[in-house]
Amino acid sequence: MFKSVSELTPQEIYRYLVGGIVPRPIAWISTQNSDGVQNLAPYSFFTVASVNPPVLAITHIPSRAQAEKDTLKNLRSNLQCVINIVSAAQTQSANASSQPLANHESEFKTFDIASTPSQQVSPDSVADSKVRYECQLRDIVEVSTGGQLILVELIGIFVDDDLIQDGVINSAKLDAVGKMGGDEYSLTRELIKAKRPD
Repeated sequence: MFKSVSELTPQEIYRYLVGGIVPRPIAWISTQNSDGVQNLAPYSFFTVASVNPPVLAITHIPSRAQAEKDTLKNLRSNLQCVINIVSAAQTQSANASSQPLANHESEFKTFDIASTPSQQVSPDSVADSKVRYECQLRDIVEVSTGGQLILVELIGIFVDDDLIQDGVINSAKLDAVGKMGGDEYSLTRELIKAKRPD
């Protein structure tokens, strides 16, 4: 099967992208609106854009109901966020927090997700997340009405002490989940090794 993109609707393109580009890491992003309400939402179009300086990239895809989700609105006004990494035990909570709420409602409170104050930014962190990246907005690239590329600069890193082994994060202990297509998630509990060639 081959499809020319020019013959596909945006919804069809989206389904081919999320079904084939897998597994995707999940950025569970906490932000704060201008009234101090804490927002939390998962984004699976997420990666590292740069290491020096450390910059993370998230793609914001508008929903059918709204052109800008609360996360993007809050980042435009507050300029700060925390990217919480989702472990397997948090999958259902992260999924629940994707439900659209009014901007004055907090996903932390609505879905009973424990929060904790962050160290260097005003948005709260997810208390149970074992890895958390505190970030400052660097840029929003307006790709089109179909998406914005959000670049955030890393200013602080929290890693649960139990995860550190020989100075690095133990992936097995992190037990992160990845997003697949549709309603499916993948586990990272079965790991294989392939030594990088010299």
